[in-house]
Amino acid sequence: MKALVKLEIARTLRNRKFMFFTIIYPSVLFLLIAGSTDADDRVPGTRLSMPLYYMVAMASFGALTAGLMGNGERIAKEREGGWTRQLRLTRLPGRGYVAAKIAVGAVATLPSIVIVFVVAAALKNVRLDAAWEWAALTGAIWAGSLVFAALGVAIGYLATGDAVRPLTMIIYFGLSILGGLWMPTTSYPQWLRNIGDYLPTHAYTALGQAIELGGAPHAKDVALLIGYLALFAGGAAWLYRKDTRKA
Repeated sequence: MKALVKLEIARTLRNRKFMFFTIIYPSVLFLLIAGSTDADDRVPGTRLSMPLYYMVAMASFGALTAGLMGNGERIAKEREGGWTRQLRLTRLPGRGYVAAKIAVGAVATLPSIVIVFVVAAALKNVRLDAAWEWAALTGAIWAGSLVFAALGVAIGYLATGDAVRPLTMIIYFGLSILGGLWMPTTSYPQWLRNIGDYLPTHAYTALGQAIELGGAPHAKDVALLIGYLALFAGGAAWLYRKDTRKA
């Protein structure tokens, strides 16, 4: 498993297109979306400024990109190319393969989070009340990214090579928009907000927003993310075993 993780990290770092969209793209979006706002612009119904809100939203968006776009399409291609069949001839267990893919997704996520924070602090003068909040914010967003890395693995085994990209994009944009990554959900109709409240992306951004306000994440949001992680990781493991039986 350690050897696979090292190999996957090396492959990921060599993929310049993926690294751009994972690491640079969220920071560019942050500047485009939050560029015309300042600390006096508040998110309706909250005490968060717009730059502060979008800092967490775009850091979370980068984690979503790394998890879904990285794992899903790559795994589908590996299945069609016979790479996963070769791995089954080794002593690597199925859970080891799934765990390795999730771990690599988490590794690719961290630089994206840090760069968004640096850009927000340097160019938009975003500040938090205490130094520990930066560390807590980074840790919370990074840990929460495991949910989407696991979802990416599940999608990679659910879809074929031709279908994985459109399926991933539908899920990608749906979770981003409904979860409040591109705009505050306070501007949505109530029925749409009710749906968004139970999506993993909404709970994910809520973790960071709670820390930004100087508090602890809500138990409901933590429980939702743990539940989704168990669901996606369990589904990925089940689909891996199913794919093994087909082979």
